[in-house]
Amino acid sequence: MVEKKGNLRELMTAMLRVGIVGYGGGPATMTLFRYEAVTRYQWLDDSEFAEILALANTLPGPMATKMAAYFGFRIGGWLGALLGVLAHILPSTLLVVLFFGMINHYRSYHAVRLMIAAVNPVISVLLGMLAYDFTRKSIQSLRWPAAFLGVLAALGCLLWLRIPDAVVVLAFLAFGALIGQTGKLSRWMDKSGSAKGGKDV
Repeated sequence: MVEKKGNLRELMTAMLRVGIVGYGGGPATMTLFRYEAVTRYQWLDDSEFAEILALANTLPGPMATKMAAYFGFRIGGWLGALLGVLAHILPSTLLVVLFFGMINHYRSYHAVRLMIAAVNPVISVLLGMLAYDFTRKSIQSLRWPAAFLGVLAALGCLLWLRIPDAVVVLAFLAFGALIGQTGKLSRWMDKSGSAKGGKDV
């Protein structure tokens, strides 16, 4: 597991960068959070980032601010959480206040509508890349059959049964924990059996 403490300067720089570059809401910024936390500063690894992202999905409120608060608290405690959230939300807040009047005035222009529409494919690609990385790591951990059944089960719960996404995430977290405990129990039983066999010999 990769773990690097980091400092408040790195935290504020990273959250400020995500706040400035991020476009499209919480889910669309997760690839930026992952790049800063996992790739650039190595505060944690991919598996832990996936766990934190899943937990953030189950809690109320905007996902991006929850992630900023978590990274801030991890690095600098309560002060870090406050600074992380402020560094993340200040750029977009100031931009909204500054440019809302201008956007409201020019949004009926055809060129402006095309500019906004042109960004949507980029967001789709970013989300697709994040989903691909998580799927690849799930396949490595669970193997093809279990990962494929998990995808089908999640789609069924979300699209057809209309179960709230927080409930689905919690159910899959519990399922993963159960698999982990079952694996630990199996390994413990194998070791115990081997030890007894060795004593009998």
